[in-house]
Parts: sequence; structure tokens; C-alpha cells
Amino acid sequence: MNIQKRIAEELGVSPQQVAAAIDLLDEGATVPFIARYRKEATQGLDDAQLRQLEERLVYLRELEERRAAVIKSIEEQDKMTPELEQALREADTKARLEDLYLPYKPKRRTKAQIAREAGLEPLASALLENPDLLPEEAAKAYLNPDKGVADVAAALDGARQILMERFAEDAELLGELREYLWEHGLLRSRVMTGKAQEAEKFRDYFEYEEPLKKIPSHRALALFRGQSLGLLSLELVVDEDSPAPSPAESRIAARFDIRHAGRPADDWLALAVRWAWKIKIFTRLDLDLKMRLREMAEEAAIGVFAANLKDLLLAAPAGFHAIMGLDPGIRTGVKVALIDATGKVLATDTIYPHPPRNQWDESIERLARLAREHRISLVSIGNGTASRETEKLVRELARRHPELGLRQLVVSEAGASVYSASELAGAELPELDVSLRGAVSIARRLQDPLAELVKIDPKSIGVGQYQHDVNQNRLARTLNAVVEDCVNAVGVDVNTASPALLEQVSGLSRAVADNIVAFRNENGPYRSRKELLKVPRLGAKTYEQAAGFLRIPEADNPLDSSAVHPEAYEVAERIAQHNGRKVRDLIGDTAFLRKLNPRDYVDERFGLPTVVDILAELEKPGRDPRPEFKTASFSEGVEKITDLEPGMILEGVVSNVADFGAFVDIGVHQDGLVHISAMSKRFVKHPRDVVKTGEVVKVKVMAVDAERKRISLSMRLDDDPHRVATPAKPAHKPRGKSGNTSQPSKGTMAGAFRQAMKKNAGAD
Repeated sequence: MNIQKRIAEELGVSPQQVAAAIDLLDEGATVPFIARYRKEATQGLDDAQLRQLEERLVYLRELEERRAAVIKSIEEQDKMTPELEQALREADTKARLEDLYLPYKPKRRTKAQIAREAGLEPLASALLENPDLLPEEAAKAYLNPDKGVADVAAALDGARQILMERFAEDAELLGELREYLWEHGLLRSRVMTGKAQEAEKFRDYFEYEEPLKKIPSHRALALFRGQSLGLLSLELVVDEDSPAPSPAESRIAARFDIRHAGRPADDWLALAVRWAWKIKIFTRLDLDLKMRLREMAEEAAIGVFAANLKDLLLAAPAGFHAIMGLDPGIRTGVKVALIDATGKVLATDTIYPHPPRNQWDESIERLARLAREHRISLVSIGNGTASRETEKLVRELARRHPELGLRQLVVSEAGASVYSASELAGAELPELDVSLRGAVSIARRLQDPLAELVKIDPKSIGVGQYQHDVNQNRLARTLNAVVEDCVNAVGVDVNTASPALLEQVSGLSRAVADNIVAFRNENGPYRSRKELLKVPRLGAKTYEQAAGFLRIPEADNPLDSSAVHPEAYEVAERIAQHNGRKVRDLIGDTAFLRKLNPRDYVDERFGLPTVVDILAELEKPGRDPRPEFKTASFSEGVEKITDLEPGMILEGVVSNVADFGAFVDIGVHQDGLVHISAMSKRFVKHPRDVVKTGEVVKVKVMAVDAERKRISLSMRLDDDPHRVATPAKPAHKPRGKSGNTSQPSKGTMAGAFRQAMKKNAGAD
């Protein structure tokens, strides 16, 4: 099966769709551009399908390159056979290809190779093919002291090494055993001797085992982290209690027709099988399967990170408001930055309302003066140290000065310090101290989360688990794709966007983004999309990729503020002309536009999907796909974990979504966990089916462990914290050697919480 057909089968689409997408990708088109403006070519493949296609295309092309190298290597050794070549060409995974190549792969001199050089391969083959031979008698004919075969024992040992390597390099056998271990193996974890105190946060894994294939991502990554820190030992266990020969050994024996039939060589061959399994095959497959588990866990973790990042980037923007940003601090003071409706910095200050200075009243009056002077309507407060104390300050400010009409919101300040010290922040805010830049970022991320967060490395935003434990290249590639998709889904105002935001637009490099801003600064705001062609290094190809995602709100041509691509303006103009109207008059006339038949405007260049998109865009030009702006109100008097009591109903913001539940910021400097079993009365397959990062939710406090800083929450507001309620589906039953469960009590919500926190042990 060629690459196109294979990807088509995996995606459930036609090979023609895949071929068209591959051609466009190879020509340099981006996924957002193809998804939005080349629907006719791909017959409607969306961005998610195209991302999957792109990833599989890279993998399969790498597989083909490796296949060619393997075939060439074997041919150069003059060992290729028609059967082997067919198997190599049919290998559909890298693992299968490497299994086939293993016997021919250049390697260090092994004991088996030394035995072959000593002339012992005929002995090994003879005993395997004719077990009626007496091994000791057959071996006498192969003694050769000059080649290290001084006696019968040495000859038989060398012959056994040859068979062991032969067994261990059989591709069909390796594939079968790999899947057997995956189905039946257990991963066992034990704390390293003398490391119990140091490994306290991994306590739930001190005596733990679970079927390999059932270990979820977060638990697998916690185990691997414990191992990498030298705190846990991980052992793959299979057929531990099976009598000899084990099921795995029986599979090896069956593959080579080795059986106990009372023949002289049967015991000798059985020992070769056992040693091949224990010394060679199991050792290799142990590494393979742990790697498979890690890769699967990483894939799931990266998927969670990507989904959370998307939710955060597409969070509702406050919009065109003048905003005061407060970066809370105690000893160093609260940093203050005010921005106008376009994000421009108006003023900065530092106040000291908290100990040791305690300038409470003075701080309130300074903030009131700034808010009045710059007509501030929203106050954005970072959620770090002293955020609740600072929020209390702003509430008091609003109470004393109701004429200001202030609303305050607490936002995540994750990554603000990274941005403050970055080269980009230095270029954007050269006149500001590093400490004040963080307050600017906190204000801007309330105004437009997407525009501000693109300036920060996605890995620093803090919406993923175990982000330092996964493949960093793959993580970066995935997260960058999420950022690109989000930016292009929303669109970018070319007259206000920063270079960091423009860089994420389809087809634009950082150099071109810088040139767009430089041209804007030198010549004033862009009046049309065509002016972009005057920007240095922005040629026709780049313009084609980017133009549809760049918006010019006050443009002379109203289509320049929409998602209609310039190449299709003629369609919009034809629609207007056909109905005796101007394009400007059509915009927003929903009732009229919905009466039109899109098929009436299809031609050879522009098919039905494009016409449908154009009509939708004329209805609501430049519409923002992000939700309506909403805020959460933290309860007054609930500022630290010790203020919490079971039964409290609070409002909070979802800060992170994991496989086992959602973490919610309820304003006490420690996120609480809503376990998946407490999210709904109906069965929940995944927490993301119920909540998303940034969503405002109501929760009930079920249990509080102040010492361990753990808060158990429920979204089922009628749950009784003291009522015994068995979770619908316990996640796992780790077993010790005795077979006893070490799972926390399942009967209480607090037990479910402890179980969930165990899954998150050591998470970022």
C-alpha cells in the first residue's frame, strides 16, 4: 500500500483527497490555508484531519527512507532473498522493519559470531534439525583448541549461543512475543532502597503493579519520572507464577519445532530456548515495551497539553477596554500597569499595600487616581503570591469609589515572568523595568489572551502535565501547530498586531512579520490588503498564504476586514452585482443572504464550499469564533486553604484539564481537583467532554487536606461531603506481591480525590 492509500485508509477519506493535500503541503501551503481556502481541492478536509495527515506523512516518509537504507544494506551483504525483500517491502511499522533487519544489522562481535568463526554453526543446525543426536557425541567432531573450542562443553556452549541468537533475531517470533508481553505483562514499581523519604511524593508507587497495556498516560509518566530520578525501580513482570516452560518459552519452542519427546537433544534444546528468552529476547522486549508505553503516554500527555492550550488561547477576550494590570507582590510591592483599548501602555506604578509597609489607604487612593485619569473599567490581577490580598484591595477600592464602576478579575500569570525577561518584551517595552512588564502582560492577557500568550513559549504557560518528561521536539511541534491554528482561526488585525502574533499567521516568517510592523510604523496604518505587497520580502506566494487571515477593520474595501480571500473577491462582487447591490450593502444583511442559493454563484474556479463560506462571511464579517466574555467571582472571606470547609459552594475557573479530572482555581492559591467521577451524574468518558480550560464553573468543597495542600471538589452540587458514594468506575487496582489492594478507599469522595492525586504524583 502506498503512502497516499494508507493515510486515506487511516483517516477514512479518499486517496484523491490525501493526494491533493500532500501536493499542497509539498508546495509550501500551510494547514490553516489549506483547511480554509482549498476546500475544493481536498474535498473539505478540516484542520484536525490535515494535522493528522501531515504527521503521518512525515512518519511514513521516514519509514520509506529507512526501508530503502535497509534494503541497500542487505543487498550489499549479498544476503537478499525474494522472500526477505517482500517482507521488507510489506513492513508497515518501523518496529517491524527493524525486526526484519536485526539479523543483518552490523553489530559488535557476539559470542554467536565467535562460535560461527570457530565452525560450530553446523553443530547447532544439526542438533536443532535432528534432536535424536546425542549432543556430547555430536560435539566431539567440532573440537578445535586453536579456535577456542577445547572440549565438548565449549563446543556445545558455542552451538547454543548460535541458536539463541537465531531465536532472538526471528522477526515473526519477536513480533508475536512483543504483543504477548503487551497483553499479559505487568509493570511493577518498587521504591529504591534507602530512598523512601526522598521519594515521598511517589509513595503510592512504592508497592505497585498494573497491567502494562492499562496504565494511563499520567500514571506512566509519573512512574518514569520516579525511575529517572533514581527513586523507583520499574520491572516488567510476565508469567511470574507459570511452571516451566513459561508460555513465552513455549512459543519460542513451537516456532522452531522444539518439544520434549524423550530424544537425546531435547533437554539441551530446551535450555537454549530458556536462555534465549531470559538473556536475549526478554531483555530486548522489556526495553521495547517500556518505550512503547512511554511513547503512548507522551502522545496522550501532549494531546492533553495541546487541548488545554487551545482552550486557553481561544478564551473569551475582554475586548476594547482600558485595563489596569496588577502583578501582586508583598515585600517588593504590587506592580501596576495601565493600557488603553489597543494595548498601549498609558502609565505604570508600584504600590505597597501589604506588609511590611502596609500603605493600604495610600495605595487605594493612588489606584483610584490612575483609574479615574485613564478611564479604567477592568482590573486584571495576577494569580500568584498575594493575589487574594490584592483582590481584597481592589474590592475595597471599588467600594470606596463606586463612581469608577470597576470590575476585577484574577487571571493566570503563568509565563508572565518568562515574557518580562524575554528579548521580545525588551523590544516592545524598552522603557519599562522587567518587573513592570509582567503587569503589562497581565493586563493585556485579559484584553486579548491570544494576542498576548503567543509571545510566550507555550511550554511556559503551564497547562500540561509532565511537560518536561515528554519528547520536547514533538511537544514543541504540536504546541506550535495549536498556536498557528488558533491565531488563523481568529484572524489578526494587521494594524495593531505585534510581530509575535503576525509570525503565527499562515505563510509569515518572523522576518516578514517584523517588516510588516516596520512598514506600518513608517507609513501609517494599512488601508488595504494590497498594500502588504509593498512590504519587503512579502512576495506573491506569501501574500496568497497570509492575506485571508489578515484583517484591516477600517479598510477602503469592506472585504479587507473579512475572512474572504482576495483571490475570491470577484465572487462576492458577482453576488452583489447579480442582485443589483453593492458589496458593502450586503454585509450583515442576514435575511437577504440566507435567501440566496450558493449554487447560483459556482464557477470553474470557485466551488460550492468557497461560495458557502463567502456568504457566511458576508453575514458576519470577521466574526470572532471565541466565546462571550464571562468572569468568575471568588467568595469574599475565602482567601486561603484553611478558610475552606466541606460543603461550601464556590465559583472558580478551570485551570487545567487532565485525563482523570479538572483542576479549578477557587482563589486560595491552591487549585482544587474535580475528579472525573464527581463531574456529572452521568458517565463521563473524558473530563474535556464536560469542561474546558478557562471555563467558569460552580463547585462544592468535598474534602480539604491543608497539610498536603489538596482540595477535593465536586461539580455535582447536591453531593453530600459526608455521604458514602462509590465512584462509578475505579481507575485501577494496583497489587503488591501478596495480591492485596493498595488502592485508597473507594467509598468516599475524599478517597476518589486521593486516588486521583496519586495519578498526578509529581506532575508539573
